[in-house]
This record gives sequence, C-alpha cells and structure tokens, in this order.
Amino acid sequence: MLSLKEKDKPIIKKLLSAGCCARCVLRFCCVSVQAAYRRPHQETLKELQAFIKSTEENNKSHDAAGSEPPDDPPSKRAKLEPIVAGAPSEEDSAAGVRLKDEESSVCVVCLGILQELCGTTQAVKMADAVKAEKYEFDTLVLSVSLPAQLCSVRLCEHVEKSAAVDKEDFIQVKEAFKWILQGLVSKELGGIAVVTRSLFEVGVEFTHPETDVDCHFLTTMNCLFLCRQSVFTRMAVVKALEKISEAKFLKHYPCPPVKPTSSCSSQDVQCLHVSIFVAGRYNKFCRNLPQTPWLIDGERRMESSVEELIAAPILSSFRADGFNFSSSGREDVDVRTLGNGRPFAMELLNPHRSRLSKVEMKQLQETINASSDKIRVRDLQIVTREAMSRMKEGEEEKTKSYTALIWTLKPIERDDITFIDDIKDLTLDQKTPLRVLHRRALAVRQRVIHSMNARFLDSHHFYLGLKTQAGTYIKEFVHGDFGRTKPNLCELLKTDTDILELDVESVDVDWPPSIPE
Repeated sequence: MLSLKEKDKPIIKKLLSAGCCARCVLRFCCVSVQAAYRRPHQETLKELQAFIKSTEENNKSHDAAGSEPPDDPPSKRAKLEPIVAGAPSEEDSAAGVRLKDEESSVCVVCLGILQELCGTTQAVKMADAVKAEKYEFDTLVLSVSLPAQLCSVRLCEHVEKSAAVDKEDFIQVKEAFKWILQGLVSKELGGIAVVTRSLFEVGVEFTHPETDVDCHFLTTMNCLFLCRQSVFTRMAVVKALEKISEAKFLKHYPCPPVKPTSSCSSQDVQCLHVSIFVAGRYNKFCRNLPQTPWLIDGERRMESSVEELIAAPILSSFRADGFNFSSSGREDVDVRTLGNGRPFAMELLNPHRSRLSKVEMKQLQETINASSDKIRVRDLQIVTREAMSRMKEGEEEKTKSYTALIWTLKPIERDDITFIDDIKDLTLDQKTPLRVLHRRALAVRQRVIHSMNARFLDSHHFYLGLKTQAGTYIKEFVHGDFGRTKPNLCELLKTDTDILELDVESVDVDWPPSIPE
C-alpha cells in the first residue's frame, strides 16, 4: 500500500491529468519509501486511480444521500433496466480506457526514464557492460546523466503551491532511478553490493532528441553565458532557470508541457574506477635518457624515457586506461640519479584492477628492473592521493646532494680548492636559466648551498660535492650562466669553469616509506 494521505488526492489527480507517470506522482507527493518505486509502475498507476476513485465515489454517495428524502418510496411506474452480471458500467469502461492510455503514454516529466527504462532490461545492459570490461571491485555506485531539458519542466512549482510543500522535499528523478535499479543490477552481478559511495561507478546517460530544442529559448532571455557554450549542459540550464521568473518562463514554455511522443534513449553504459596511485623511488644509470618523453616540434628525440620504462609494466598489471607521472624534481637527460633514488608517483586512470598483494607488487618491481639496465625501481607500493603531498613538499623544502666533475680553464693545484670545504650556507641569486627560459617564468630565485667539498683529480679537473636546497640549478652555479647566477664557481675560483658530469646522490625526502629488500 502506498503511503499517501488525503491531502495528496487533488495533487495526484492534477499530475495524472497533466501526463505524469505513476512514479513521478510519487516523487511529487514526497514518497520516500524506496520499495514503492520498485513496484511495477502499472500496478502503482492502478492503485493511484483507485485511490482517486474512492474519494470521488464517497463524494457522490454523500451528495446522493443528502439530496434524496429518506422516507420517499420508489415510484411504482419506474422501469428497471435489466442488469447483466459482470458487465462493466460505462464509467468503468471509460476509466479502463484512461488507465490504458496513461500506461502507454510517455511521462511529461521524466520522459519515460521512470517507466520502461529502469527495469530488468536496463539492469542487464548495465551488468553486461561491467562484465565485458572485466573490472575487479567489491562494491559499485550507480550514476545517471539526464537530459538538460528535464530541468525546464516546471510542474514542481505548481505542485509546490498546491501542496504547500518545499520543492526540495520532492524526490529527484536520479534518486528514484537508482532506488529501482540498484537491486536489479546487484542481482545481475551475482549479489555485488550497490551502495551510495564506492570507488567503482557504473553510469548511464539518457538523451531525448525530440525535446532538445526546449532549452534554446534561454539564450534569448539574458542568459548570455549559455550562448558561449556549444552544448546546453544540465548545470548551465539549472543556473539559467534560477534567474528567470515564472511569468517569463510560462511565456516560452507551456505548463503542463506538451506530451512527448517518444521516450528517452539510453546511451552506452560507462564504467569508471577512481584513480589509484603507485609510488616508489627510481635510479637512472645512463646519461642519455630523459625523465619524460622528449619531443621537439612534434618529433621524438630519444627512443625512451624513465617515465615510459616504469609506466609500461605498471599499466599492464593494473589494466589502466592511462596515467599521470610525477616526481620530486627532475634531472636533466645527461644526469644520473644514484643513491637511494628519486621519489616518483603514478596516477593510474580508470584501473580495471585496483589491488595487488605485496608479493605481486614485488614481482612487478622485479619486472620493471629486468626490462632495462638504464633504470632501477625500489620501494614500489600503492599509496593514497593524500600521501602524494609528501612528495611535492620535497620539491622546494628538502635538500639534495650532488657530485659534479668540474673543468677549470686555468691550471689548479690541490691547495687552490681546499677553501671550498669551508663554505657553508652560501646564498645564490639565480635568474631563470637560459636553457629553461622557454618553459619557466623569468624571475630571480634565491637558493642556498648548505655545504660543499672538493676532491682534486688533476690540474684541470676536480670533483665537487654539494648539498643544496631543492630547486638549485647546479650547472648554472658552476659556469655562471653568463652572470645570471651570482655568486658562482667561476667567481670563487677566479677562472672559467664548466661542468662535465653531474650525478644526483640523494633526494632527502622521506617518502615513500622504505620497503625491506
């Protein structure tokens, strides 16, 4: 039995006469019992008709009782018409025709979505799409995208006035659709729980070409932001309608709306798993490998990159559609990354597999390391989105250590470089280097070299060890970058210097957590 009240009867009658389906009537009557929407809509319509009819019959009986004298005997000359048992009256026949018409007509509010488009057929279609994609998941959430023109059906304002209720209390089409479908989809997927929040989303989009032009009048009513959009999005229509008075609206849009001749069309089912994040640390052992694909004027300059060597096995294992790669800083193509490596993280987009055991992650790490001798990965693990902020903090706030092979123009002796060991917390003013000016804004950045040490090789070469603030341009400190970095090593040694080799020895970011070998 539907949880309807006596005050709902005039509303129900008005909605049914306007062309609303049974489930939309329940929505406007603020029926929040989910089971009521899961009943076949034909049964609900019959019950609503009976609910109205009972009121009308009671009113007729009451009127008849009040108009006839209680003691007036029937006329002897009145001829009784023969009554055929089981034959329907004209009134019942008319009611049956109306019921049949209302069952077959398309709802003016939901455009058929809550009629024939939310049953077993739709559930099977959604379940088949999930099975075909071979996702691994424990729960799922349903989503539905409705035609933007549904927003312009303003029956709710009239119901709101009649029933003295807030339209915020009305049940939304999306909610009713989910209430009906969630049990059916769960059954088709073998009992998988359909919940309100999940990492895995199964969505369906509805379109209604017949009424696509219904929102176009908004472009003529000072809703200029719509004119700049190529499509009428649902949110854009909602915002536009908030600015329009009911009187202006009714000049352009009939209420109740014209009854549609066709239902909405269900588009392809879309499955989407939220991103997962894989982190680790990498070493780079060669001097001709960029961190990311190196493209100049659309032409590839290197056959591979650190990103690609790491990403390919990970994408395959998680069966993801794509990825975003990030790291705590980056090294130049000719710079090695040694020591405990550089922290990196990958966002895996729409992974079809979201969990790997520790053993499987270890095997994945070994697969990456066996694929190339140019890189090595360690501490590979799944992390949360929030934990990735730890890596980004290290880009500017932490320290990094380097070893550089230095060449000097003038011959040097061992004693000429010993003073370098005593330099502490040297502050540099570094104007954006010429070599990165095409991708970084022109600015002067202060960076600190916390300590240095020099190791003599020969009269023109020595090794320089540095511990610096993250973000320091080491090459520019060595050769001066035409005076754009001050002070620089040329000034300190009073001779031209250049850098022949550079290695990153450590990136002092305590993330991700170390995993014992």
